[in-house]
Amino acid sequence: MTAPPAPPPTEPQLAAAADTFSMLASPARLHLVWLLSSGRFDVGELAARVGLSLPTTSQHLRKLRLTGIVSATREGRHSYYTVEDPHVVELVEQIFEHIAPDGSLAPDPP
Repeated sequence: MTAPPAPPPTEPQLAAAADTFSMLASPARLHLVWLLSSGRFDVGELAARVGLSLPTTSQHLRKLRLTGIVSATREGRHSYYTVEDPHVVELVEQIFEHIAPDGSLAPDPP
């Protein structure tokens, strides 16, 4: 027996989904979200791992925060970033499960 079809998405849902995919369309932001899906980091750690300057990394994190993809917690002089939504983590994990290391689409497992 198959599940009943899901209702069609509303215009606000379509707009929100497009905004989310737009944010993830940047390789730098996608890399940041991928890193944050494994834990929390401060901007310095993220910049070093992604290979970007601190100001550029901060700009990307600001955009991701404004769209609600990542959140920040201030502790003393540092802000620590995380991805709170498990759906975003799952989406990013699934993206990389379907892309081979050379950038081509990976074949589906048998």
